[in-house]
Amino acid sequence: MTNILPILLAEDSKHDVLAVKRSWALHDIPNELIVVRDGEECLDYLNQRGKYAHPANAPYPGVLLLDINMPKVNGLEVLRQVRNDPVLSHLPVVVLTTSKRDEDVMESYDLNVNAYVAKPLHFDEFSAAIHTIYQFWQLAEQPK
Repeated sequence: MTNILPILLAEDSKHDVLAVKRSWALHDIPNELIVVRDGEECLDYLNQRGKYAHPANAPYPGVLLLDINMPKVNGLEVLRQVRNDPVLSHLPVVVLTTSKRDEDVMESYDLNVNAYVAKPLHFDEFSAAIHTIYQFWQLAEQPK
């Protein structure tokens, strides 16, 4: 989450989107948070298609926070397409999901996810996780 790059959140749960937004405000995270509600919209954003066709409507994100269990296109398929796209392949992706299934964790890492974070149930822990993810990406060197 370097400097001023926006952060893209792919999340279909209104409750979880609200929790991320509350965490953003609580920790004064300066990066714009852009929310897409399903995997298809996420891919449209990343590939600048449809309502995101104009580059001003889809600035390249610094990090993608990706839920696995989404409608239309699930998060693992989004991750697969991101990693197979030469333009997007270096985009940092953090899976942020309720799934703790070993198969989901393994497949995510097989697809070269940067991190897999199971969403904590309580807001204080959830907010701390969001802040930790933010702090990590502030420190991490990323390709230009």
